[in-house]
Amino acid sequence: MDLSRSPLALPFPDMPAIDGVTLRAARARYKDWDRADLTYVELAEGTSVAGVFTRSACPSTEVEMGREQVKSGTARALVVNAGNANAFTGHRGREAVEQIMAQVSDHLGCDPSEVFVSSTGVIGVPLPKDKAQAGIAAALQSAPCNWEDAANTIATTDTFAKGATASAMVGGKRVELAAIIKGSGMIAPDMATMLGYIFTDAAVAPEFLQQLLSASNVQTFSCITVDSDTSTSDTVLAFATGKAGNATLTSFEDAGADAFAAALHDVCRQLAHLVVRDGEGARKFIEIEVTGAVSDASAHTVGMSIANSPLVKTAIAGEDANWGRVVMAVGKAGEPADRDRLAIRFADKWVAQAGLAVDSYDEAPIAAHLKGQEISIGVDLGLGQGRATVWTCDLTHGYIDINADYRS
Repeated sequence: MDLSRSPLALPFPDMPAIDGVTLRAARARYKDWDRADLTYVELAEGTSVAGVFTRSACPSTEVEMGREQVKSGTARALVVNAGNANAFTGHRGREAVEQIMAQVSDHLGCDPSEVFVSSTGVIGVPLPKDKAQAGIAAALQSAPCNWEDAANTIATTDTFAKGATASAMVGGKRVELAAIIKGSGMIAPDMATMLGYIFTDAAVAPEFLQQLLSASNVQTFSCITVDSDTSTSDTVLAFATGKAGNATLTSFEDAGADAFAAALHDVCRQLAHLVVRDGEGARKFIEIEVTGAVSDASAHTVGMSIANSPLVKTAIAGEDANWGRVVMAVGKAGEPADRDRLAIRFADKWVAQAGLAVDSYDEAPIAAHLKGQEISIGVDLGLGQGRATVWTCDLTHGYIDINADYRS
């Protein structure tokens, strides 16, 4: 399997240390590979937590337990296993998660429910409890690692480490946010995406943190797709240690709440884009803007219909200005549309309006745009004020190469 670096990759950013967060990595050897594959994150007492999870009807044990754990609003540790999704593994999968939670909680002297666990990789193979136990033991004794090491450790078919950062002034205090994410294939998140973790030293009440994360998710993680497939393990967790010393944010009425919300949204958007940029086999990053829909939700559905269309994605891969495929994707979306009001553009050039190709249509500038790595498609339905922006990548033979032998 050739996992050469994506041509859309961005360099790993300089990431600030987050007071109250300690990162460690170890080799549990979940697969036959020579790399760290277990991440352990220790969090300060009093850390708030919020999360969004897949709405898949066949979720992993980690997702089922995580949904319940976030209700407590507090966290002391995070463990991420790479190489084994521990999904569709019955009671044996649950026992492995409970063992990890007990091992870490014994070490920290906290409640097991404050230990969050995520796993990613092959579905249907129980997480080996002996390897997990040894991996945790090794992580607890290892030296702290940096953000890039942690990002590499949680990866599977990713071709580059993904991190994002932002800051904000909250009540006269500077607060920092740092985040890592993994994801490359099986990407069509529904409430969350892949495995993503956001850390901040801001003091934020759990309920408000959940409100902010859920709101950002709708316009970021739930607006990306690589292949239309929603994972059994999609999880995004946000942790706020409170070590920055600001007055605890509880609502938008608090000083600095708007600034923190904007910073969190910025980080979520950065992470979502990074995943698309590492779409399996991707060579082009595609932004699709839908306007003029009857509602924002309708616009989102139309946008995802375009973004998930194999015909649209392969046309972009082949640098073919076949806007008829966009028309097809709009028409099949199941949302209100009127052929004679529909308009389509590539970059800033309208190619069709009022249900017809524009009189001045010139394919040359469109073809030139499609030769680039950053592709923009616009659709105006002419029906209302609804709008949405979604992001995807092209579909190349590289996607087949990666997924045809994923388990080998």
